[in-house]
Amino acid sequence: MANAMRRIGRRFPDYGWSWPTGGLDQLLKAALLPDEEAAGGYAARWLDENDIDHAAFREHRLLAAISDRFGRKLAGHPAYPRLVGLQKMLWTKSRLAAREAEPALQAMIDAGCAVMLIKGASRIAVNASAQRGRVAHDIDILVRPQDMIAAFDVLTEGGWQIATGVSPQYLRTRLASLRSMNFFKGSFGDIDLHQLAYDGSQQSTEDDLAVWQRALSAEFNGVRVLVPSPADRMTLAIAHGGLDAHTHSDWLVDCAVAIEGDEVDWDVFADIVARRHLAVAAAVALSYLSLEIGIAVPPAELARTVANADHAGLSRWSSVLQAKPRTDFGGLVWLSRGFAKQLRLKRKKGRLQQPTPAVWRGRPTLRKARATSAPFALSQTLPRPDRTGAMVLDVTVRIVVPPIRRRIEMEINAGGGHVARLRSIVISRAGGGRVLRFRGKLTVDDTGRPLVIEARPSRQFRNWDNEAEVAAYGALPFQLLSARFSPT
Repeated sequence: MANAMRRIGRRFPDYGWSWPTGGLDQLLKAALLPDEEAAGGYAARWLDENDIDHAAFREHRLLAAISDRFGRKLAGHPAYPRLVGLQKMLWTKSRLAAREAEPALQAMIDAGCAVMLIKGASRIAVNASAQRGRVAHDIDILVRPQDMIAAFDVLTEGGWQIATGVSPQYLRTRLASLRSMNFFKGSFGDIDLHQLAYDGSQQSTEDDLAVWQRALSAEFNGVRVLVPSPADRMTLAIAHGGLDAHTHSDWLVDCAVAIEGDEVDWDVFADIVARRHLAVAAAVALSYLSLEIGIAVPPAELARTVANADHAGLSRWSSVLQAKPRTDFGGLVWLSRGFAKQLRLKRKKGRLQQPTPAVWRGRPTLRKARATSAPFALSQTLPRPDRTGAMVLDVTVRIVVPPIRRRIEMEINAGGGHVARLRSIVISRAGGGRVLRFRGKLTVDDTGRPLVIEARPSRQFRNWDNEAEVAAYGALPFQLLSARFSPT
């Protein structure tokens, strides 16, 4: 294989156009440059030109790495106390998130699940000393598809809340179609549960199995887990970060750490990149790390990656647009990238999609609702019909809505089973009472489990102490005015 590689340009659609620039480039060079004196100069320059108090979380993640690298060598800078305080705060939150997740990880393993940590958590499992410089406020867990139900049950039975606001009964019926879902618990617990490591635009059935075959054993704060191979850690970092406008740019640090460990199987890396259609994002990342930072990417492998990306066709343009840092967006770039991203999101749905269950749409009723002294509640038991089988349910509720446009979400469940999802949209900002009628088909079984209609939030929050959030997303108490069953 020839080592010669063409020159990388800075103009679109070449890969240098998507390299980090400005303050982001300074932070990455401060974190990664092999020459410590030069790296310290970039760190000091960024601190001179920026206020840590106004930095975004993207910058926080890199500042933690810089603080870990230089320690007291930056003590002479006026921003040093604030930098140390930031690192301690980020480390504490990461440690508390890990501590909250550890019992859940062990419970999944005890339930027979194979558990692999990916992204930031995997780097900490490989090297525990990395946790001072690698922010991991959420713990990303990968399980095999056949273990998804068991892992899901461990979390829901352990008090973890689903971030979207739907009930566990509903989500359990949709597990086969979900690549990942977010759970939280307490003030710091945050778990992303995945059954596939990559999204639908990067799918490969063969590699989904190979990820597990290449996995390595590791320990995460006393819990024995699996982690991806070095080649997989790199490709996962590129897949999750390289097409997301550098929203979290410590993914480049993860790539550099994997390369500097000198354990990457570059043939495996090239195979994954090809199967996952990641050549362009990989070319952007590796060319920046090699040519701008000086990370020891083997020249032959960089040339191979760039050559493969050059043959990506029109998808090259799309990927280069999606890889460009968000801070560099102009109007035309913003529109073009948005269009490219929407095409990728459409492909993300991939092969896991299953038919979406019908949603019963609530319609305002013009008929005068009967007066009732029933209290407003978040759940009500429905009267059971005197027969079983396929039925039509006509249910009417009264809800007082806040003066804001929002969704009204409700569900009908029976014990641990989901029956129907109910939804209505409030367009008017007038607020006040609404009488809504929902009508749909369901099957009444002979188990005797009561049918319960319940209000659901349209999304969850750790604390419901913000009045605006409660008004916009909270579950709305309702009065059950009527519930009539009839044959289909």
